[in-house]
Amino acid sequence: MEIPTQEIKIVNSTVKVFIRREDLIHPFVSGNKFRKLKYNLLQAIKENHHTLLTFGGAYSNHIAATAYAGKESGFKTIGIIRGDELASKIKENPTLKFAQDCGMKFEFVSREQYRMKESSDFISKLNEKYGSYYLVPEGGTNSYAILGCEEILTNEDFIFDYICCSVGTGGTIAGISNSITGKQKVLGFPSLKGDFLQKDICNFAKQDNFSLISDYHFGGYGKVNEELILFINTFYKEYKIPLDPIYTGKMVFGVIDLIKKNYFPENSKILLIHTGGIQGVEGMNIKLKNKNLQTIGFDD
Repeated sequence: MEIPTQEIKIVNSTVKVFIRREDLIHPFVSGNKFRKLKYNLLQAIKENHHTLLTFGGAYSNHIAATAYAGKESGFKTIGIIRGDELASKIKENPTLKFAQDCGMKFEFVSREQYRMKESSDFISKLNEKYGSYYLVPEGGTNSYAILGCEEILTNEDFIFDYICCSVGTGGTIAGISNSITGKQKVLGFPSLKGDFLQKDICNFAKQDNFSLISDYHFGGYGKVNEELILFINTFYKEYKIPLDPIYTGKMVFGVIDLIKKNYFPENSKILLIHTGGIQGVEGMNIKLKNKNLQTIGFDD
């Protein structure tokens, strides 16, 4: 499967920047979600499961992707959703409505309950209620997801000095880290606050060749400001590449800002990984409109 790579011309810089359009890999299971689910689906089939069960929030790319992938592959799907107040708001939420239209059944739990989702008691109750199912973790990150993310780069990508990607649960950067060679360096841009990700990534990464740059989360997961929205809209007008505000938008903003600050050596070649997530823009725009703020637009 050949994924297009597009050059991003940076004015007054010797650095060369390209973006891998993983967002185009599938119309509904795009970017790293396609990569993470690929081998999980194969394993679920191998284990003779008929149901996928997973976790996510109100506008989760993973929930939407799992719902569609399950429908396409013949699985029933169950989503354990963070926020019991969302149970009455499915029709108002583009992500949840899409997942429901794909056949996903929901169980809404409080945020306090959701924090206990990995506990043996929580899992035991799920087993009692739903019987046999294949468990896909929140965000999709497990050993099978890493295998899929190790396939993002190709043999031709050895020409790049830096590979940059956004970081959520850490699966994508771990897979990329495992697949790079020589003196290449992976830079991850977390969308969450906190230093816990380093340990999570090291659980799967086999090489010490990555760094996390934590200055571009814009306040934390799901947080945006007018500067970021303006950047995403301007970037689209210039390059015709849509960016999502939760992950890739922040990463691209960060890389370009670092270039302006001369972070990268002269003549560096940088590859940005677009991990998809465009489905979440509609939900973000609802939140922005409610605050009377500028929305994200990809109209030509």
